[in-house]
Amino acid sequence: MIEAAKGASGAPAASDQYVQSLARGLAVIRAFDTDHPKMTLSEVAARTDLTRATARRFLHTLVELGYVRTDGKIFALTAKVLQLGYAYLSGLSLPQLAKPHLEELSHQLGESTSAAVLDGTDIAYIARVATRRIMTVGITVGTRFPAYATSMGRVLLAALPPAELGRYLAAADIRPLTQQAIGTPEALLAELDAVRAQGWCLLNQELEVGLMSVAAPVHDGPKVVAAINVSLQAQSVASQPDPEAYLVSVRKGAVATAELISADLSGGR
Repeated sequence: MIEAAKGASGAPAASDQYVQSLARGLAVIRAFDTDHPKMTLSEVAARTDLTRATARRFLHTLVELGYVRTDGKIFALTAKVLQLGYAYLSGLSLPQLAKPHLEELSHQLGESTSAAVLDGTDIAYIARVATRRIMTVGITVGTRFPAYATSMGRVLLAALPPAELGRYLAAADIRPLTQQAIGTPEALLAELDAVRAQGWCLLNQELEVGLMSVAAPVHDGPKVVAAINVSLQAQSVASQPDPEAYLVSVRKGAVATAELISADLSGGR
């Protein structure tokens, strides 16, 4: 059972600064963990010591805010909870499984590595190993970027069923972010076809000038659940004795690392 802070009498600690409804809402979020990633209304009520009616109100509020999803019976957290901190990570084994592999890949290549999941029309970073800052915007766990303009986003979009991809295209504001970037749904669909066929994505200065990245999908069984990438400086790639061969080695490293994470993830289920 998830409990609020207790005072000496056993009752919830309170003061004139204490907001009980906020405490209960956070208790509902904390009720989801590794052993309880998906729950019914009754299960949430039991774990939070709330009545079914109260639990229902908090759950549906969180659904409307985008922090919880439901099929009408089962409830689960969404990646948007990352914006509140690490509550999402407490119920997700993927970041912990990915981190050592990302560290090893970063050590091998001397480049920053990351993992992300699809959340609405964005990607949300769930793990990051940084060697240096190569973007004007700092990237940390919880950072979000438009999915269509990132290598990890394109890997994730390429794996969506046609109906879900159609809903994404209807909701996304697709426009070029740099002079080299894709800027129409039609161009994006053609690129996703290529990503789907080859099993990886190379992005060349479409999110930000000077930034390249290579991404590969992470599977949990047959389903793509995340993506990893290697971030590169375009100038550093161009200075390599054989830039094409270097990009091939980066791509092979990313794909191999994604496969190792996939194996760990599937083996832990």
